[in-house]
Amino acid sequence: MRAARLIKLVLLLQSRRAMTAAELAAELEVSERTVARDVDALSEAGVPVYADRGRTGGYRLIGGYRTRLTGLGRDEAEALFLSGVPSALRDMGLADAASAARLKVSAALLPELSGAHESAAQRFHLDAPGWWQPPETPGLLPAVADAVWDDLVLRVRYRRGDGASVERELEPYALVLKGGVWYLVAGVGGGHRVYRVARFTEVAPEGRRFTRDEGFDLAGFWAERSAEFARSMLRDEVVLRLSPGGTRALRYVTDREAAAEALAGAGEPDGDGWVVVRLRVESVEVAYTQLLGLGPECEVLVPAALRRRMVAAASRFAEVYGVG
Repeated sequence: MRAARLIKLVLLLQSRRAMTAAELAAELEVSERTVARDVDALSEAGVPVYADRGRTGGYRLIGGYRTRLTGLGRDEAEALFLSGVPSALRDMGLADAASAARLKVSAALLPELSGAHESAAQRFHLDAPGWWQPPETPGLLPAVADAVWDDLVLRVRYRRGDGASVERELEPYALVLKGGVWYLVAGVGGGHRVYRVARFTEVAPEGRRFTRDEGFDLAGFWAERSAEFARSMLRDEVVLRLSPGGTRALRYVTDREAAAEALAGAGEPDGDGWVVVRLRVESVEVAYTQLLGLGPECEVLVPAALRRRMVAAASRFAEVYGVG
């Protein structure tokens, strides 16, 4: 542990030229007294660390000293590619590895380029969770992530959507962060399935590795499954009459692909430009909430039950605004 800290201290000084004891203590998560002891140990080992005394003093490397301890380990290299997603790194337990990787890259750069990572971090940031939805951080995510990195077979207990608890042996291929929710893509039964990590109640490595299918296309698989999932959610159908404004706004209140499909199959506009469309929806209840957003630009024709609900809503609107 101390050896890793000493290396990190040298890399910090190499990438930032000079740092105070307080700054080093904060970065290394130790006391300033420990920093002083570590600096003494480095000096005894021949590393030219110079201490500037006084209130504004600190530590720096002299003589342009540069360590060659900049080779990235596997976990650091993998974490570096995820360094634009800090919350994901924290969730998977890779924040320390990413920090070490950034330090090693900074130490390997020419002095005039040492601030490149800070410059990029101030210009680009990925915020994965959706608006108004707090991010979901499953407690078992780090254990699942370890298995994904090392191709370890997992024995899991999983809570299905209907509440039933099932046990599975999985080959954890990949983790996907979608809208702030973590999913595991896993090999099972000769194929691949998607599991929501938050529904895992138990996770245990089986102690053996699986052979990864090198031809597996994660991006393609996820795109296909996402489209299948979206289609599977659209189990009901409604018939609508839309104004020109309603046709333009439809994609903003419901599934965009379903809206595009509905408009592509629309009948001929009537004299006022209104068209009749058949729209696939998740349920009548969901359709009611969505179509309220179109207001008077939409008339529900079928089913009759939804039409009655929209009429009742229009009547309540009239009462609220004192009309009629």
